[in-house]
Amino acid sequence: MTEFLEVAGGRTAYDATGEGPLVVLAPGVGDLRATYRSLVPGLVAAGYRVATTDLRGHGESSTGFASYANAACGSDLAALIRHLGGGPAVVFGNSFSGGTAVWLAANEPDLVAGLVLEGAFTRPTEPSAFQSLALALVGRSPALWGMYYRSLYPGPKPDDFAAYLAALKANLREPGRLASMRAMLSGTKGDLAGALGRSTAPALVVMGAKDKDFPDPRAEADTIAAEHGGRTEIAMIDGAGHYPHAQFPDETLAAVLPFLREVAPVRNGGE
Repeated sequence: MTEFLEVAGGRTAYDATGEGPLVVLAPGVGDLRATYRSLVPGLVAAGYRVATTDLRGHGESSTGFASYANAACGSDLAALIRHLGGGPAVVFGNSFSGGTAVWLAANEPDLVAGLVLEGAFTRPTEPSAFQSLALALVGRSPALWGMYYRSLYPGPKPDDFAAYLAALKANLREPGRLASMRAMLSGTKGDLAGALGRSTAPALVVMGAKDKDFPDPRAEADTIAAEHGGRTEIAMIDGAGHYPHAQFPDETLAAVLPFLREVAPVRNGGE
């Protein structure tokens, strides 16, 4: 069931289920919190309280925010964790939200027990002119975004992928959604400068071996691990693209649960 949290400049949508240590799941740009629909049941069954949230401007969250930067979204995650009891929480961030999770760990360390960084953009970026043009184009049309989004799922797709993609495009047709997405896509992530090194929370880097958003996904994972200020593990998901949690939820869960049990143990041991 959708709940709403008032934050500076608007409100964010989330849902929470289960009992136990808190795990917060945040999606990437141009996505919905339902992207985690296949991962949540396994986390709950393992003994965790799981909250999924829509980014500001996305899903059921409001639009019209003054900022869509990682720091602004990180403040939303901080507000959610405090609202749900103060954590500390394990924060699972995919794509853009991976950088947001790093910002949160660097700036609000008491709220973060651990990080799961999946296909994460964790440092300031300077896209090429071609990349900037391409992102500007796909950010102006739900149909073009849908084509790009589909391309990030190489190989097998979830059984409900067509229905999910249709719902995603329908959401992007709502007033203000595309503008919010473009604001995130066009950001330089300058607020992430130095954040990776200042983050000392234990981290698990999850990377799809076929993630086309990175020239070399394994090299990107190694770079994050080398620059991160805390203990870092790496899990490569064979055959996966930018969304291992949706494309290969069982394999992703198998990689994530041992890390969760270490940084946020369940008192009764879970299932």
